[in-house]
Amino acid sequence: MATATDFRWLTDSEQRSWRAWLESMLLLQERLEQEMKAAHGLSMAEYEVMVRLSEAPGRRLRMSDLAGRTLSSKSRLSHQVTRMEQDGLVRREECLEDRRGAWAVLTEEGWRRLVEAAPSHVTSVRHWLVDAMPPTEFAQLGATCTKVVDRLRDSEVAPNPVE
Repeated sequence: MATATDFRWLTDSEQRSWRAWLESMLLLQERLEQEMKAAHGLSMAEYEVMVRLSEAPGRRLRMSDLAGRTLSSKSRLSHQVTRMEQDGLVRREECLEDRRGAWAVLTEEGWRRLVEAAPSHVTSVRHWLVDAMPPTEFAQLGATCTKVVDRLRDSEVAPNPVE
């Protein structure tokens, strides 16, 4: 059995970097959420669903595909889509190819709200993140995040060195 001394603790420098990344991610998410709600009455989850649908052919995706693209559980996405249907932003359509599946479709109202919200969202992302560093550092941030995403997606089980 592994013990607490059988693994590598974070160095002071690594700990500072980890905490800075964690704090920046949480603060950025919170700020973008606040700004989106204040300016457009949308949550970031709603905005993300509409973005993903807007990028799909016919502005529609199977619910299971949409869950994967938004990193949501199928249950959480189903509740989200139900709320968005009530607001007229999306609608569900029966999937004729697979009766168990359903399509989420961006409505014209959803498209209008997305088009209205996108410029201020992009302005916020640029202000709070992109312009906080030189272009080369932002490109490096993107490359680094891609490595982390790839590593997480390629791994099925998290390591558990201490039991």
